[in-house]
Amino acid sequence: MHVVQAYRFALDPSPAQERMLHSHAGAARFAWNLGLARCNERYAAERRWYSAGELHKLWNAEKKTSPDLAWWTKNSKCAYQEAFRNLDRALRGYREAKKGERKGRRLGFPRFKKKGRCRDSFRFSTGAMRCSGATVTLPRLATIRTHESTRKLARRLENGTARILSATVSRSAQRWYVSFAVEIDRDIPDRHAHPGSAVGIDLGVKTLLTGVDCDGNVITVEGPEPLRGTLRKLRRASRAHSRRQKGSANRRKAVTRLGRFHARVANIRADALHKATSALATRYETIVAEDLNTVTRRYSAWTAWCWRRRRRSV
Repeated sequence: MHVVQAYRFALDPSPAQERMLHSHAGAARFAWNLGLARCNERYAAERRWYSAGELHKLWNAEKKTSPDLAWWTKNSKCAYQEAFRNLDRALRGYREAKKGERKGRRLGFPRFKKKGRCRDSFRFSTGAMRCSGATVTLPRLATIRTHESTRKLARRLENGTARILSATVSRSAQRWYVSFAVEIDRDIPDRHAHPGSAVGIDLGVKTLLTGVDCDGNVITVEGPEPLRGTLRKLRRASRAHSRRQKGSANRRKAVTRLGRFHARVANIRADALHKATSALATRYETIVAEDLNTVTRRYSAWTAWCWRRRRRSV
């Protein structure tokens, strides 16, 4: 059975490659803002937006005539094309959500992206995309080293059981990542290893989750212990960041340090969730979970406590 799976690797680019990564991210951001401005102009006149194909035609005509866009050849054409496609999907999602045709949370209207205030990312859909050993090969960026081995994906590509569809490069906490969308041929069993088994889980605040299976056994998964120590460091880094003067070099250093702590907390939480869900999926055929936002419940209790304290003080 063919399924689409993502493989994510942390990049270790050279200074020249990092400059090219920033350039591609800026090109994608420029294309998004340009397309959104053109869509707003057309909607004000005709009450309709441009599609991704129409935006690409406008871009091809404008980049050849405007002398201010002579820099576009320094980046891959995919950075501009995929930005227009992302904008088209965002506009369609907004329209469908407004009409009630889209499931999930309601999407707002797309906004302009500002350097330093948005996430740097761009995507390749064509060109040479390969991986081997501890390196990946991307269009216009050549071969980039990675912090981890890519042999698991490389082995599938060599055997012909996988095919790379696209590669998305993004930056998080001052580190660059590449995520490959891969179509793989996977053998899915006809039945679960434990047929008829079931478990009901309840997400908690003090514990990660608590569950009871069909045999009456209570299952408790505690939250990761390193998270507590990291949260203390996160609070200290946040206070240090708030004390720095805006626009100073020390504030930029504090932002970088705070971003690393946030990324570490997110990684610890994601690792604990992946391990817990993988263990439950392997052991039980049916998993029933509550539909409740525990974060909202926790902050609602905190808000109620604050209001009670305020009434007493009055």
